[in-house]
Amino acid sequence: MVHKVTLIPGDGIGPEVSKATVRILEATGVKFEWETFAVGAEAFEKSGEYIPKELIESIERTRVGLKGPVTTPVGGGFPSINVALRKKFDLYANFRPIRNLPHIPTRYPDVDLIIVRENTEGLYSGLEHEVVPGVVESLKIITEKASTKIAKFAFAYAHKNQRKKIHAIHKANIMKLSDGLFLRCCRSVANDFPEITYGEHIVDNTCMQLVMNPYQYDMLVMENLYGDIISDLCAAFVGGLGFVPSANLGDECAIFEAVHGSAPDIAGKNLANPTALLRSALLMVRHLGEHEASTKIRNALERVYRHPEKLTKDVGGKAGTSEFADAVIEEMEKADVQPAAVQSSRA
Repeated sequence: MVHKVTLIPGDGIGPEVSKATVRILEATGVKFEWETFAVGAEAFEKSGEYIPKELIESIERTRVGLKGPVTTPVGGGFPSINVALRKKFDLYANFRPIRNLPHIPTRYPDVDLIIVRENTEGLYSGLEHEVVPGVVESLKIITEKASTKIAKFAFAYAHKNQRKKIHAIHKANIMKLSDGLFLRCCRSVANDFPEITYGEHIVDNTCMQLVMNPYQYDMLVMENLYGDIISDLCAAFVGGLGFVPSANLGDECAIFEAVHGSAPDIAGKNLANPTALLRSALLMVRHLGEHEASTKIRNALERVYRHPEKLTKDVGGKAGTSEFADAVIEEMEKADVQPAAVQSSRA
């Protein structure tokens, strides 16, 4: 079977980490057919569109995308490409697992958290307008439909994957109507899953509790803006955004992406670490039903991280982007020749 995938390399270091990731994926033996498109400033120069219509048509056709980092201007310029794609394809669930890699020193070993973030509404949607000069209004829209949908996604995942506890994160003590509606939807869905422990924490207290003891949490479900902030906070537990995967999931299609920046200062220098995009690609491969290939890459990646000299310079190694990819592929080939003992199948 050949999997058709829409590839958005991105800008800055995006093309380099995308190329490395594609090489590793293809080394599994799984067949891919890539439809590659630029977005953002590069696309605008070529077509006059920040998101070309050909890209939209490609995702509608392939139903799966892999996306590298894209620069989003701050305080002006074109809107976020990420937000636009999530809205266009109703990618209502942002799924972000937080798990440690070997060799990366952190304050918290063996973290295993799942962040589930509603992806289509709330303050993060950027619905803003200037009421009068000097007065700007930003709209926070929360609906029963979207809140119920994300709650059902979180509880269904927990049930299928033997997760035992879900906390809904909110600010309903202040935003009693909007966040109150979100909580009512979560409570309603929780009633259908009595085997899963359900709790609720206020978002600011959650940040403190996470820093004090992240192990008290299992899965967290929340609105869009809270998810943007808390998922970055939790990334620090495992070394930062350069190590965390992300999936944007809808009923009809999915886009898997690196959530770190485009790092233009090191672009084109073979210095970038492709780990975040590779781990996102592992989620994509599993989404495509290629569980064996996903496990194969993950085990190889973890073995590479046990050899500091094979890592990129940002984590104390000596390898470049392409050499890091070579090392992961080499570990996969070794496993094919000398199969390891029973491996964990955790994605």
